[in-house]
Amino acid sequence: MATKKAIFLDKDGTVIPNIPYNVNPDLITLNDGVAKGLKLLQQDFIFIIISNQDGVAYGKFGTEEVDVVMDKLNSLCQENDVYLSGFYFCPHHPDGKVEPYNIVCDCRKPLAGMLLSAAENHDIDLSKSWMIGDILNDVEAGKSAGCRSVLIDNGNETEWQINGIHNRIPNFICSDFSEAIKYILKSEKEETHAKRF
Repeated sequence: MATKKAIFLDKDGTVIPNIPYNVNPDLITLNDGVAKGLKLLQQDFIFIIISNQDGVAYGKFGTEEVDVVMDKLNSLCQENDVYLSGFYFCPHHPDGKVEPYNIVCDCRKPLAGMLLSAAENHDIDLSKSWMIGDILNDVEAGKSAGCRSVLIDNGNETEWQINGIHNRIPNFICSDFSEAIKYILKSEKEETHAKRF
């Protein structure tokens, strides 16, 4: 039986600024509230980055450069006494040019493949976990995996297409990372209180 709880985190636009196809570590910084917010959750959750990186399929960068980005992200978090437990990325896109990445896969968000793999590898109880992202594809990936999902409405979601899919409706919509953390903390506190009575 899975025992750990996780916060699954979209990378671009959620944890770091959204600079399209950026793999330059010098341009990577943590968004406001990320370090402080994650420290508040670190006692009860592990943190897993879940990221679509179709720039690999399009030939804009290689998987080695994604690893460099992750190293920088790890360093930034550790400087703030925050520790990431995993980094899962999807290099695929069916319209890509680079084989073998130009395929239809089961890991690209809004599909739940990366979260399911992480849950299996890290002994995660998905029903007690959360996905935080800045577009509805993040929300759908999280809820399809069995998590609760929070959408940070920072302007990156522009289509707002629900398409009758219940999994695209977030549990909470907020304006920034700090507000997302406050909601999760409040929900966890209420859940703990309810179990006592």
